Amino acid sequence: MIARASLNGRTIALVGLMGAGKSTVGRRLATALGMPFRDADTEIEAAAGRSVSDIFREFGEQAFRDGERRVISRLLDEAPHVLATGGGAFVDDETRALINARATSVWLKADVEVLAKRVARRDTRPLLKGKDPLEVLRAHALARYDRYGEAHVIVETGDSAHQLAVDAIIEALTRMVASA
Repeated sequence: MIARASLNGRTIALVGLMGAGKSTVGRRLATALGMPFRDADTEIEAAAGRSVSDIFREFGEQAFRDGERRVISRLLDEAPHVLATGGGAFVDDETRALINARATSVWLKADVEVLAKRVARRDTRPLLKGKDPLEVLRAHALARYDRYGEAHVIVETGDSAHQLAVDAIIEALTRMVASA
């Protein structure tokens, strides 16, 4: 297994579309690596004193992305941890540059059909309000995959158990460290 020291004191930032498992897999990855876990959306809500949905509704997406960048920057100043980012965080040029400069980015990639089934279970995602999740995710995949492709590591997660995704991430990080 990869040693935390071999990551050169860098946070592992999980990126990808909504429903990819960044939070769920991230918690398990943090436990497996003996690292703390942080969820950017949870931290944003704590800083703003309101939900992500409320921020989107009251201030719009651009204001949310600006706040998201500030929170992620603050989190990257902390001791190394596993960080679950929001689906749009890595799409923002400044946030992506910040993450890639100060963390090891890992794209959790899964088929949009799988993601649509996952996100349809909850109605808390502001970008899905009143919309077909599959259509939204297909559009996001077209718009975002090039940027997600700039992650240091890409892991295909599929529709498998979360532990298999954790194992795949650890294996990919181990290969990345070995080739450096």
